[in-house]
Amino acid sequence: MMNNDRELIATCSQIIYDGFIRYNNYFHRMTRRARTRFEQRDWKGHQEDINERLDLYEKSVRRVVLLIRKTLGNRVYDENLWHRIREYFGERLGEVPDNDFIKTFFNSTTRRIFDTKGINPQLEFISFGPSEDMHLILGLNIRRYPYWVSLERIFETILSDFSFRVPYSSLENNAKKIAYLIEEHAQKNFDSGYDYIRFEFIDSFFYQAARAYLVGKLILNDGEAPIVIAFKNEKEGIEVDAVFLTENEISIIFGYTRSYYFADPNSVIGTVHFLKSMLPRKPIDELYTVLGRLRQGKTERHRTFSRHLKKTSDKFVHAEGDIGLVMIVFTLPSYNLVFKVIRDQFGYPKTISKKEVINKYKLVSKHDRAGRLIDTQDFMNLEFPLVKFSSELRNDLLKNAADSVTRQGDILLFERVYIERRVRPLNLYINEVEEEDAIFAIIDYGQAIKDLAQTNIFTGDLLLKNFGVTAHKRVVFYDYDELSLVTDCNFRDIPEADDYEDEMLADTWYYVSENDIFPEEFIRFLSMNERLKTEFLKHHADLLTSKYWRNIQEQHKRGEVSLVVPYTSTTTLSKYLE
Repeated sequence: MMNNDRELIATCSQIIYDGFIRYNNYFHRMTRRARTRFEQRDWKGHQEDINERLDLYEKSVRRVVLLIRKTLGNRVYDENLWHRIREYFGERLGEVPDNDFIKTFFNSTTRRIFDTKGINPQLEFISFGPSEDMHLILGLNIRRYPYWVSLERIFETILSDFSFRVPYSSLENNAKKIAYLIEEHAQKNFDSGYDYIRFEFIDSFFYQAARAYLVGKLILNDGEAPIVIAFKNEKEGIEVDAVFLTENEISIIFGYTRSYYFADPNSVIGTVHFLKSMLPRKPIDELYTVLGRLRQGKTERHRTFSRHLKKTSDKFVHAEGDIGLVMIVFTLPSYNLVFKVIRDQFGYPKTISKKEVINKYKLVSKHDRAGRLIDTQDFMNLEFPLVKFSSELRNDLLKNAADSVTRQGDILLFERVYIERRVRPLNLYINEVEEEDAIFAIIDYGQAIKDLAQTNIFTGDLLLKNFGVTAHKRVVFYDYDELSLVTDCNFRDIPEADDYEDEMLADTWYYVSENDIFPEEFIRFLSMNERLKTEFLKHHADLLTSKYWRNIQEQHKRGEVSLVVPYTSTTTLSKYLE
């Protein structure tokens, strides 16, 4: 019996491992396509790859589960057998590169089979933290370039080494651009007596939308600084678009409001630790996620938050801001995350269904977020200690989200909960900061709406409470239940009334269908003082016209892919070009 079980254990382990390898190989093949997409300026194909890669993991797990069910038959729910499979499987991973990913894949398989609530250590690998095996971390391929005489000369060499099948518009001129920006930054920000020692770059481009990035470090005689170079592909050839040399700038580039990168370094763990050394305040889970390793990002987020929850004495409370009509939103004051649970019943005037809400969040996960939509992770069957909730929040969840939240002894079980980074609601922010910062935020609010429109997203609900301000003072959107595609909307002008009595009617005097949008009415959502409203209209009055929206709509219908580059450091490059 034991011999038969051993063969069965080995077979199941092989199926799961082979399933991961098949998934991982295809993940890498899709990722490597990004170079061709960039070189051919195939932005539509790049977006298609984003969607396909996001679906790849779930499809791979489902395929493995089907094979396992067929192999184990009526023993598929034998927990003792699965415990032995887990031990056998784990013993053989040892020094296998990026083995944390393989263990996560194993966990996904067992959780799908057993519909696991919370965590079952008998069936899953418990993460004690990201791998710190220095052999794996130091194994990351890095290209190193000692500095001798000239920044221009060293970057001519670097650009030659990191070349594309499309030529640079001018290798010499691009090298001069980089050298100018580095030297300008160094003279303003480095201590006197600084000296360049060498430059180090990860041996892989990072592709996102219409940009390719080189990621590395500038090593000085008395320290180091991060460096990221952004490239664009124009008709004249490949050109340097921006050079980022501060943690804040690079943190935005690797931010939680952007689409996932396509990068193919030889070690993901090594890359994450390299990035972490550049961005020490960036959570490790976000670095995994931004590299497209969403499941590993979820694993790390759950691990780090759970560890914090055990140590802290504060409790979950309702998040600051207006009460949501669709979601109950709560947070732990000492941690920068918010948790969203779908209500059983939606408040007036919401008419959307739960299924539609779930689909809106799925849409955001696959769409170009343009630096304006917060990445949201969808967790299933999550458990938290009941004692960690304020009584007000606990009662609200059990009363108004009973379909999703149940009490099981001293545990609250969440069937589905969305988790995302916490930002300051815009309607609160503009009343807390100096007028200059409030004006900047309101102007950026309008730009956020325009950026999303360029990617075919209409936010639907333009109330300030549905937007937030990040630590970098960028305005982002986070309330997705009324979000829709611009191309699905019908933007109309308000028709003239037949007579004065029509205008005085409490209700509209004209027919309004389900997808009709009247931009002239947006002004009603601008709940801000007159100074802020004046500044908004000075920069974004076109948002209140149907002409603007119909032009954007026609652009999308013609298949013209609009690209939003969510950074502003090109201003320094512009000075160079002058």
